Amino acid sequence: MDSINQQQEEKNHEDLFGPDAGKKIKEMAKSANTCHFCTRITTGKPLTVRPMSIQKVDDDGVFWFLSAEDSNKNVDIQSDPNVQLLFQGSQYSDFLSIYGTAKILKDRQIIKELWEPILKTWFTEGIDDPRITIIKVEAKEGYYWDNKHGNAVAFAKTLVGAVLGKTMDDSIEGNLINP
Repeated sequence: MDSINQQQEEKNHEDLFGPDAGKKIKEMAKSANTCHFCTRITTGKPLTVRPMSIQKVDDDGVFWFLSAEDSNKNVDIQSDPNVQLLFQGSQYSDFLSIYGTAKILKDRQIIKELWEPILKTWFTEGIDDPRITIIKVEAKEGYYWDNKHGNAVAFAKTLVGAVLGKTMDDSIEGNLINP
């Protein structure tokens, strides 16, 4: 029996490399705005997962977060810098998984660039709170699942496929390499 991917009439797999991978990462991460930030991924113990707001993602697939110096995630990163970022942009599309390396920085200029007033909830002394650190995650590789023509077209194709008993999924997926 053929796999569901082989039953598709349209192209449904596309690996992206270099700048194209970085562009896709930025596009999908911005639509999600938050991710599940996973640490302790190479320890052989259960992952530690927490939601994190993305402060910035650049064209090279580098993610920027703000975190408290005394947080558990900072402690985890100091002992194992390998992290996994998991995104879901909508209920039906924009799924992204990024594996990368995290670094903890304390650059006041970058903190000022990333600062938003809502962050005072966690950093009660404001932008000058001495506990603020930057977590920079450089993507090593990733995988994405998306649709090609938007949620409305994807939904319509799914309905037609169900009526006809034919796979008419509008999905596209692939590896993201060397972003």
